[in-house]
Amino acid sequence: MTARTTRRTTATKSRTAAVGAIAVAGALLLAGCGDQTGSGSGSDETKGTKSSSAPLFDKLPKKYQDAGKIKVGTDAAYAPMEYEEGGKIVGIDPDIAAALGKELGVEFEFTSGTFDGLITSLNTGRQDVVMSAMSDTKARQEGLDDKGKKAGKGVDFVDYFNSGVSLLVKKGNPENIKSLDDLCGKKVAVQRGTIYEDTFKDQAKKCGKDKLEISSFDTDAEAQTRVKIGAAVADLNDYPVAAHIAKTAGGGNDFEVAGGQIGAGPFGIAVNKDNTELRDAIKAALDAIIKNGEYEKVLEKWDVKDSAVTEATVNAGK
Repeated sequence: MTARTTRRTTATKSRTAAVGAIAVAGALLLAGCGDQTGSGSGSDETKGTKSSSAPLFDKLPKKYQDAGKIKVGTDAAYAPMEYEEGGKIVGIDPDIAAALGKELGVEFEFTSGTFDGLITSLNTGRQDVVMSAMSDTKARQEGLDDKGKKAGKGVDFVDYFNSGVSLLVKKGNPENIKSLDDLCGKKVAVQRGTIYEDTFKDQAKKCGKDKLEISSFDTDAEAQTRVKIGAAVADLNDYPVAAHIAKTAGGGNDFEVAGGQIGAGPFGIAVNKDNTELRDAIKAALDAIIKNGEYEKVLEKWDVKDSAVTEATVNAGK
């Protein structure tokens, strides 16, 4: 969602795949599943570094030591988690990755693609990890599709961030939306392939005859536009993203967050299940930056301290 498919799930599931995006701005994503577009860097300070002087360099597989980088797949249209600015991919995830890179002695090199193609890009070897406000869920761990059927071998997650989801509505909340139940009989917009979309689908079942109509789009920016023009009453995003959009879009005049956070769950850095050495190195690096305070500095910078984890975990999502 909590994040994009959260990019998460809601109360019990909370991308966030697929979760949020830059406030109604042009999304900088390719439309093909798994296709990748412009790249950015999570850290200038570690760029090109191949030194073994970094504290955890020896924990990395030789492949990454030699390359001096870890390739990261992301959906860079999800401010403040990750977004394009001045030709670079910036945000909470790139800043955390930069801190991890200092511990590991390599650069985390971000490349943007559509959210619902990120795990495919990981499993085909195009990317080494996925870091994109992606919710750690059992379905993703086990490689299950939205119908619960086996669709792949799944991935492992190093969990680094906690978040709930929130409804984003038009400024002034003209439909007086306060909860998911208030959406019955109305139309919502959401990014396709996210747990947010799954959350709306679950709510549609609860609504029954009082039909909830769901419009799904390739990017969250498109979903936001539908809410802004009144063609949908709400979008769903992780709380940090929804709050950022409400604060910045149209100078704070386009949207507002409706109701409180719904549920909470972990975002994880996705790693191929066969790549356990890399997974464990990243876990060790996350524990290191939590201990040395660099992790807290990043969260303070982006005003998301409430989403902090106290230790790195693997596959803690449900």
